[in-house]
Amino acid sequence: MRFMMIVKATTDSEAGTMPSQELIDAMQRYNEELVKAGVLLAADGLQPSSSGIRISYPEPGGKPKVIDGPFTEAKEMIAGYTLIEVKSREEAIEWALRMPDPHGYGQGEIELRQVFEFEELSDNTESQKKEAILRKQALEQKKG
Repeated sequence: MRFMMIVKATTDSEAGTMPSQELIDAMQRYNEELVKAGVLLAADGLQPSSSGIRISYPEPGGKPKVIDGPFTEAKEMIAGYTLIEVKSREEAIEWALRMPDPHGYGQGEIELRQVFEFEELSDNTESQKKEAILRKQALEQKKG
């Protein structure tokens, strides 16, 4: 089971305030634990929404609309994420509870969401085969 720990943005992260060295060290220790446990798939911080781009589809079948940041409501935005693969929902919660306060100022909030496996989205065997081939190709390209 894959889970994404979504670190919610704050006014500081949206202002581009960089984390303290103490927080960077704590996050690196946490990521080391995830690596040692063999559950870490990815972990990254995101730049503020002022450098972001939002694509919306305002009309069914219509052209997408491009909107440059910044966006409002920092609490609804994402400042970073950690993607893990674990055996259970409970294990995902345990790992999320161990993450240091992601902003270091008591404003941290983490949303934990399970990632769909393609087989859960479609029972069409042809679609499943095609998806497996695409994922394999993507891995091979990355290994280069």
